[in-house]
Amino acid sequence: MSPEQAAQEDILGTAARWRDEGREVALATVIATWGSSPRPVGSQLVADGEGRFEGSVSGGCIEGAVIEESRKVMASGAPSVLQFGVSDEQAWEVGLACGGTVRVLVERVE
Repeated sequence: MSPEQAAQEDILGTAARWRDEGREVALATVIATWGSSPRPVGSQLVADGEGRFEGSVSGGCIEGAVIEESRKVMASGAPSVLQFGVSDEQAWEVGLACGGTVRVLVERVE
């Protein structure tokens, strides 16, 4: 098993454990990337209703927005797709080689 597969199974195990403990739980998964992306497709983050989380979908730069969206998804039950991106021009201004886009699916764990 690759390290990526082990980490993903760990996130899914955490989601199941938290749900079994009676917590509200949401799972965020990177479903598409374009250009520069800190995390590959399939990367996951699990969050609970208290704002605790494990895993990563961005290496830290968009986790706050994903956790906030997770709370909304837990409350409504409706999945959501978020898209984050930076143009090549914006990336260059902050010292990055190129821009990119990340799409993240957020869904409630039942």
